[in-house]
Amino acid sequence: MVFNVEVKGFDDFVSYTEKIKPDGPDVYFYFSGTKIEGKSWCPDCIEAEAVITPYLQELNKNIVFVYVDVGDMPYWKKADCPFRTDTRTKLMVIPTLIKWKGVQRLEGSQCNKRDLLQMMFEEEE
Repeated sequence: MVFNVEVKGFDDFVSYTEKIKPDGPDVYFYFSGTKIEGKSWCPDCIEAEAVITPYLQELNKNIVFVYVDVGDMPYWKKADCPFRTDTRTKLMVIPTLIKWKGVQRLEGSQCNKRDLLQMMFEEEE
């Protein structure tokens, strides 16, 4: 079962990461632009979400999927945006999907490729 969580802004992101239990389910963070009337201001995020959302509905795995609102376009575009500078995220583009405490990472148009999503969510043997 996929447990969905939404966090808004960098402070909420940091607060959430501090509460992640090491023995809990895998946690995946999806970073996207602020939604205005239900859609992100970021066109690439809209495309990715159209692939990710149905994929997660089909996924039969216990994970936590955290949707992270990185802010509006002017905030995101700043060179000193904490999502860009923080060593835990190091975001270059949105959308970005990362596995927490793992090396798996999809960036930009990779997020809207179902085969890459499947590889990312595969069980580690």
